[in-house]
Amino acid sequence: MKKYFIIPILAILMSLTFASCEKDEVENTATVEMAGEWHIHVSAVNPETGEVDDPDWFGDGVYNITTCNTAANVATKMFLVDDICYYYPYQVEINVDPSTMTFSSVTDAENLYGGTNYGGERVTITGGKIVKNGTTTPSGMPADYIEYYITFSDDVLAPYLEGDVVKVSGFRYTGFADDE
Repeated sequence: MKKYFIIPILAILMSLTFASCEKDEVENTATVEMAGEWHIHVSAVNPETGEVDDPDWFGDGVYNITTCNTAANVATKMFLVDDICYYYPYQVEINVDPSTMTFSSVTDAENLYGGTNYGGERVTITGGKIVKNGTTTPSGMPADYIEYYITFSDDVLAPYLEGDVVKVSGFRYTGFADDE
């Protein structure tokens, strides 16, 4: 009699085991190719010659920023977030073109991070681009390169740039200790 109860129970357990092995496919965000964490530095650049006048203009050294999708998860919008910068932390929605890997903000976009004691209630991002394997990391490995120019409203430190523009550039975070 036990035999008749064990066989159906084993059949049910086996079917549950096989059914539990199915995995749902996880989709990427619409901006997956452009999203990530970046090691960057900020420099002052002469806009006429493109020469770097000060390679560490804010004096912060290298730090991280993030590019990430918006809640709408569309391929044409992202957030650019710098919440570590000691100068002007910012979070701004940017327009992106994944086919050309370029981005920019509207002029005087709202700083979603909020203004600071120095100003920065509005942010403008121009000339943004990401180049796949466009640079070499300190460890000698290829990595994606990011570059853009940034201006802030009410920038009390802008006169000290003496006509230069603020350039942000760097590489995608690799996780390797030699690249820190």
